[in-house]
Amino acid sequence: MATPTPPAETVTALARRYRLEVDTSTTSTPSWTLLPGVTEFAPKIEPTQQDVTTYDAEGWVEQAVTMLAWSIETTIAHRAHPTTGQFNPTQEYLRKASMSFGAASYVHVRYYDRMGADDAYEGSALVTWEPGGGGPDEVDTIKITLTGSGPLRSITNPAAGAGPKNGGGS
Repeated sequence: MATPTPPAETVTALARRYRLEVDTSTTSTPSWTLLPGVTEFAPKIEPTQQDVTTYDAEGWVEQAVTMLAWSIETTIAHRAHPTTGQFNPTQEYLRKASMSFGAASYVHVRYYDRMGADDAYEGSALVTWEPGGGGPDEVDTIKITLTGSGPLRSITNPAAGAGPKNGGGS
């Protein structure tokens, strides 16, 4: 029996490789803006599985994926301008969407690997905005959940060709 060749991929990817952007345009042409202050980022795709077991399965359960749901859970450091005290406009865009109804409650988002890897997606989502609270010695953090509405589409990575950069992993 031959010994398998060790994989060439020996560098561990870092969680900070992702970039999250929000389309803040009021027209049909997207205006992508960075969501600053991301301290945690967790995209999820969850399948709905249904039992499709028949007598032919000889006692073994069979499953089929019938739907997919996507979401993004992220935590941000709440950013404010050092002189005016105004909160970051992209963060405010999400906060206002979280308190809206109808079309105004949906946001168009995309996320991708900032190193240019083939890992980039976009879709429409509803926003949940949860301030972290805390004591007088803590910073203001917000937990944002983006719950997908409709498909999460694979896109060409806007950073394609960027190549490895500082912080790529080890």
